[in-house]
Amino acid sequence: MLNWNDIIKFASHANPEPPKTVRKSEEEWKAQLDPDVYVVTRQKGTERAHSSEMCNLFEPGQYSCVCCGTPLFDSGEKFQSGTGWPSFTQPVSVNNVAYHKDVSYGMVRIEALCNVCEAHLGHVFPDGPEPSGLRYCINALSLEKTMK
Repeated sequence: MLNWNDIIKFASHANPEPPKTVRKSEEEWKAQLDPDVYVVTRQKGTERAHSSEMCNLFEPGQYSCVCCGTPLFDSGEKFQSGTGWPSFTQPVSVNNVAYHKDVSYGMVRIEALCNVCEAHLGHVFPDGPEPSGLRYCINALSLEKTMK
């Protein structure tokens, strides 16, 4: 189980080795993705809080990267954070999510990205429920719900 110290170590030193890599040109991503999804995943945008019904979706299944299909989060790790974005306590696999220090907007945060295609997912915070204490605050536009 990952904890905040693990996240800081990954963001400061080296991310886990991805299971594979997917790289496309910006033109290929633009052709593949809806414009709003492109802004969030490829240009590090943020969707409006409470703009997706995915925040209140708790049926069994997994949440995969909308860009490359990599499994990222399981519904068993999802919780109601009240923030307006889907929130999770752990990724499906340590190797599927990467972390980068984000100093935009005058804050220091840890950005969460798909480790396979480098899609921006959201951010990770140390204010989640125990036992991990992690809150992956993820843009719904970066995810697609899939069955296990």
